[in-house]
Amino acid sequence: QVQLVESGGGEVQAGGSLRLSCASSGSIFSINAGAWYRQAPGKQRELVANITSGGVTNYADSVKGRFTASRDSAKNTVYLQMSSLRLEDTAVYYCSAEGLLAGTSPIVYRGRGMQVTVST
Repeated sequence: QVQLVESGGGEVQAGGSLRLSCASSGSIFSINAGAWYRQAPGKQRELVANITSGGVTNYADSVKGRFTASRDSAKNTVYLQMSSLRLEDTAVYYCSAEGLLAGTSPIVYRGRGMQVTVST
C-alpha cells in the first residue's frame, strides 16, 4: 500500500529555516505534482504552496518570498523549503501528491501531517 512519508517538521526559532519532505513509500506511485497545506489551531486548513507537473509553483500571499516548493522526480519526493519563519507559521503541515499508480492510474495521496512550531 502506498503512503506518503513526511519528514522535516519540528521546532525552530523565529527567523530560522526548515525543509519539509514528502516522499512516496512505494515505487509504483510516481509523483507528478504536489501541494502543501497547513492548519493552525482554531483555524481552517489553508493551501500554502503547490507545484504542478510542469514545475510551476504557486504560493499563498503570506509565504511568498519565504517558502519554496520543489519536486525531485528521481527521488519521487516533493519539498517545501521554509525560510524566515514567523510565529504565525506554526501549524500542522500536510502534503498532498498526485501522480500515476503503476504508471497508468491517476491518483492523489495525502500525508498525515507534521507539526511545525516556530518559537521566540
